[in-house]
Amino acid sequence: MHVSIRPFGNSRGIVIPKPMLVQLGLEGEADLTVENGALVIRKPALPARAGWADAAKAVALAHEDELLLGEFANGGDEDLAW
Repeated sequence: MHVSIRPFGNSRGIVIPKPMLVQLGLEGEADLTVENGALVIRKPALPARAGWADAAKAVALAHEDELLLGEFANGGDEDLAW
């Protein structure tokens, strides 16, 4: 598809047709890079550990969060004052 590069304030921009955005699943934000002379638009990467909190809650609610090795003490723990 041929598009025009248009003035946009002090920058330049293109209009991405809605059907393309829908096809790519892009909404709100995107990651933009230049790779081998091409402009590449991708869905934003998820932050590290995204979804871990919800997964931990689901494990706890399913009562699958028991210790695998059981309770055990470290040598010298009896001398510690808490």
